[in-house]
Formats: sequence, C-alpha cells, structure tokens
Amino acid sequence: MRTNLIWAVTVMLTALLEAQWPYLLRVQGVVPQLVLILVVYFAIVDGEERAMFTGLLGGIFQEVATDETLGHRVICLVVLGYVAGSLSRRLITENPAVKASAVFVASVAHGILYLCIDYIQRPGFSNVSGQLAALFPQAFYTALVTPLLFLLLAVSPMPQHRRAA
Repeated sequence: MRTNLIWAVTVMLTALLEAQWPYLLRVQGVVPQLVLILVVYFAIVDGEERAMFTGLLGGIFQEVATDETLGHRVICLVVLGYVAGSLSRRLITENPAVKASAVFVASVAHGILYLCIDYIQRPGFSNVSGQLAALFPQAFYTALVTPLLFLLLAVSPMPQHRRAA
C-alpha cells in the first residue's frame, strides 16, 4: 500500500511539474519528457504493467493540467510502457547508456505516435513541421536528463521490485 502511494504521488508530481511549470526545465525552448522517463524506469524495474499504469496516471494528469484532448498522451505513454516493459526483459538494462538510449528511442517513438494521432484527429490544425523540428532536440534532452532522474528514483524511499528475468 505504501509503495503504491509513493509511486502515485511521484507520478502525479512529475506530471504536474512537466505540465504546469515547464519554464523550470526548459533549455533553448525544449522541455524534457519526465513522465516518459518514469514510464521507461518502471518498465525496466517493475515490468510492463507498472509502466502502463505509470503512463495512464501521468498522461491523465498531464492532459488535465494542460487542457488538452484527453487520450492522446495517455495512449502514447501506455503503448510505450508496454513495449519498453516487453523489451526490457530481453535487454541488459544495467548500463546507464542503455537506459538513456532506451529513453531516447521511446521519446522519438512517443513524438511520432503523438504526431500521427494528432494529425488523424485534427488534420487541418496540426503543426507537423514544427513538431517534427522539436522532436529530436526534445528526445536528446530527455535522454540527457535520464541518468539524473533514474538516480533520484533509485535512492528514493520507494522499494525497488526487481523482477525476475
């Protein structure tokens, strides 16, 4: 019970930090995707189920806090949580470079998936070129922030549930 409460508060605070105070994290107009880092972290540590719940909770809080259409961010994060959790069983994920690379690939995939969903929902209003131009800098910045956030989560009071391979 305590573990789930700490997990939920961590995800909610991270989603609110990213959605409501992006100027605290912004570098050259790019904001890292902190909730996506949490999704990949919990995919590696706890598996796809916890990662999918992290994506669901973080995505809902981000969409409500930013007044976006509900569902776009959630579906992207949940799908990536499942994929990252499934792949983490097959990868050696102890190396920090592998973790950062996984977050980079997940961030690029998240951007492409979000762009596709947004374009399907609103074909006339999408800013595809602007979003594509920010995709790789955001993915790179997110990957740079990954070791710091993984370290903070590793030393947090949340128990680590390493799953059996």
